[in-house]
Amino acid sequence: MSDPLQRDSQTSPTRRRTWSDLGPRLLSAAVLIALTVGALYVGSYVFAAVVGAVFAGAYREWERMVTRAPLNPGGMLLIGLVALSGLIYPLFGPAGSLAAIVLAAVIALALRGEAAPWRVLGLAIYGAVIIAALAMRGDSWHGILAGVFLGTVVWMTDSAAFFTGRQIGGEKLAPEISPSKTWSGALGGLALGTVAGLVVWTAVTDSPWWIGLLLAATISVLGQLGDLCESAIKRHFRIKDSGDLIPGHGGLMDRLDSLTFGVLLVLLVGASHAGFGAVAEGLLFW
Repeated sequence: MSDPLQRDSQTSPTRRRTWSDLGPRLLSAAVLIALTVGALYVGSYVFAAVVGAVFAGAYREWERMVTRAPLNPGGMLLIGLVALSGLIYPLFGPAGSLAAIVLAAVIALALRGEAAPWRVLGLAIYGAVIIAALAMRGDSWHGILAGVFLGTVVWMTDSAAFFTGRQIGGEKLAPEISPSKTWSGALGGLALGTVAGLVVWTAVTDSPWWIGLLLAATISVLGQLGDLCESAIKRHFRIKDSGDLIPGHGGLMDRLDSLTFGVLLVLLVGASHAGFGAVAEGLLFW
């Protein structure tokens, strides 16, 4: 049987640069942005529920990928605990979310099998991202601004990398991991993501511009690194897309991979600067 990933790597440049999927991609992106911005603005239990549900959906794709089997009751329990870890954050804080993820990891190990370590890895990743996103949002206006800064950098990097890579093409970035990614796309994504992030930074804070530039560039690079890491994992499991939930984009894992390292950086920088209870303030004000 031929390898679908190998077939993808042999796709001609002409075919790669067609734009037939542009309409579904733009429509899906508009819906996702509206949902994210709306939930970010409302905050509290609404944002927590959306974050929990979205990353539970991503873990569902992870679960099916690493087990190479349809969902079973054990897997559905793990998905439910990931969703719960987000929902209970406003009530119990990070300790409650962490407890739900630890319980899920214990259950994953109890289920045994060769997928157990991969299950625990997925739970750790998505649990950390859920806690980071909710800690960033907090309960202040600054959490919205930090979310807009992060989202702008990530989305602009993704968009510029997609359009630049298709239009210009050229040398492959990591052909053994992701055959469709090019250096032109990576550099285009870095350029637009950094500039867009800097524009938002100067609009929302009086902090030095060079800090915003450095943060935006780092988030942009980390976003592309997250994308490559997910591609490497999918290649290990011999799948091209994590799912087909989002037209033109694939699955939730495919859509969220660029956010993973970026939101963890926001948590690290913000908490280091101003404490865990003021992550957004620690990110934005220097």
